[in-house]
Amino acid sequence: MLTAVVALVVPPRCAVCRAPVRRAGDVVCSACRRALPWLAGPCCPRCALPLPHARRGCPARGAAFDSAWAAVAYDGAARDAMHALKFAGARPLARVMAAQIAANAPPHLLAQTGAALVAVPPHPRRRRTRGFDPAELIATALARRAGLPLLRALRRGRAPSHQLGATRDARRDAANLHFFAHGPAPRRVVLVDDVHTTGATLHACARALREAGSEFIAAISWARTLDERSVESVVTEAYHP
Repeated sequence: MLTAVVALVVPPRCAVCRAPVRRAGDVVCSACRRALPWLAGPCCPRCALPLPHARRGCPARGAAFDSAWAAVAYDGAARDAMHALKFAGARPLARVMAAQIAANAPPHLLAQTGAALVAVPPHPRRRRTRGFDPAELIATALARRAGLPLLRALRRGRAPSHQLGATRDARRDAANLHFFAHGPAPRRVVLVDDVHTTGATLHACARALREAGSEFIAAISWARTLDERSVESVVTEAYHP
């Protein structure tokens, strides 16, 4: 009843485009949902890039993680949604992203016996500025949906810079990526991040987990950046709650 009354006074709006939504509980409008560039076509199981984009060779050939997957291309409505979560404090979007990951991820990634979710730790400065961590919010909601434990098995050490806005070379520089396992790592891990960009952060996290005892590591992200700006030829329809 209270929700209905509040909706009459302050009409609910889409967290992405700010357009009115039909129901008070909706976080994203139908137009933004339809505009998401789903990555449901053939993708490289190692780097999560659509195969047309991975023809020059898989960039995750030497990565410490075993496989990677993402729900959408980091473009258009997906980019807008991630910006709304990270920079406008639209935290409910994390639940939507987790639901979309759970609905579309290959079953074997989230149905591993004895597996645990581990969120990529944020840069401390970003955590203090935002007051929350997008990857952790997504991982928390995903853990509830997948029925898997969420472990804080990684810590991020001090580094001279953070990844946001860094050049591609800087993102890959090991000097900027300091991750440490916090206690023994689970044998099978689903490493969760919000955006898979170069894979350098995921690789550094996976390497720390392997040194602590992990044997299989799957990297799951909501969005994946592509080598080219156009994504029309590689996105297809997918189920999205």
